[in-house]
Amino acid sequence: MKNLFKVAFLSSIITAATVYIILDWRPLRSDLSRPPEVSLASPTSVSTPVPAVPGSLSDEEKNNIDVYQRYSSGVVNVTTVTLTYDFFFRPVPAESGTGSGAVIDDQGHIVTNYHVVRGARRLEVTLPDKTKVEATLVGADPNKDLAVIQVKVPQGRVTPIPLGTSKGLLVGQKVLAIGNPYGLDRTLTTGIISSLGRSIQAENGLIIDDIIQTDAAINPGNSGGPLLNSQGQIIGINTAILSPVENSGSVGIGFAIPADTVRRITSELITNGYVRYPSLGVRRVWSLADHPEVAETLQLNTKGGLMVVDLYSNSPADKAGIHESTQLIGRGFRQLPVGGDVILEIQGKAVNSVEELQTEIARYKPGDKVDVTFLRANKKVSIPVTLEEAPRR
Repeated sequence: MKNLFKVAFLSSIITAATVYIILDWRPLRSDLSRPPEVSLASPTSVSTPVPAVPGSLSDEEKNNIDVYQRYSSGVVNVTTVTLTYDFFFRPVPAESGTGSGAVIDDQGHIVTNYHVVRGARRLEVTLPDKTKVEATLVGADPNKDLAVIQVKVPQGRVTPIPLGTSKGLLVGQKVLAIGNPYGLDRTLTTGIISSLGRSIQAENGLIIDDIIQTDAAINPGNSGGPLLNSQGQIIGINTAILSPVENSGSVGIGFAIPADTVRRITSELITNGYVRYPSLGVRRVWSLADHPEVAETLQLNTKGGLMVVDLYSNSPADKAGIHESTQLIGRGFRQLPVGGDVILEIQGKAVNSVEELQTEIARYKPGDKVDVTFLRANKKVSIPVTLEEAPRR
């Protein structure tokens, strides 16, 4: 499986000799509780500034200026208001954070991150002219950390940014990020695509694939802002950074959800208010990769896979003939499921955890057929299963 990077509260420790550096994946939502700390530079010498001559601008500078002037007005500041409680447990509205959003059409639809709007009782958008307007939540998808909100403003008050494609992107390609880091509205930073095909983990545990890595400086508050190509098209939505815990700022490793994923998810959110995901219909499984002693005890010819404990009745897996466990053996907490098929692969991709199973199924649409390979009576079997729309719970 591709390298997996975890977003937000998950961290990794890098050890070199006796030096320990703790790194933390952070969503890019800015805390409104205090302004950013800044330091004034002390010049070592005084020099007379040289006025810029328009004709002396390089082609790259001209491109940066052109993209910013055309599309920065399509980037808005998104502020969330949540409820907190006073000493007497009375609900009190409180601004909890701020992020960015990109206007994508003339109807005032704005794409941002799910973690920017999560738990919000009220959404407020600050337009480029500093006007604050209330926004409504159209729909959100925690699985891809995307959301669509909408503002009702006269046509022309907002500038839609064209949604490009993430196909054909190349490492080394120039990118521009516009957002509101630490509340500093419509800040432009530039960089390159540092890598492609990364994977990060959404807050609900599911894996988001095909992530774009960039060295364009993005910081808390950039969440939901666009990553643009040199034509001013959205190629991604900035979502997370890798940052030392003691710093929490950009170290040149940022991540954006690709435009093709953004297009698919936002289209469904605008049309349905939610995203239709497929379901295999497996209720509970037992990971043999996490419990190799189970495979050994049951003398199974595998060191991985997911034993099916039970299925939803009349689900795709049930209709296709996949078997759930027939009994439990053992006593107390050491009861082991027996007789269930052990799912090994979905469409040729190995699955060893619930998250991997959900991630593989989520690649498809309701109505798609996938080959499910499993172990039954220690023999490998593969059957097609027609996925159905997952019930909304």
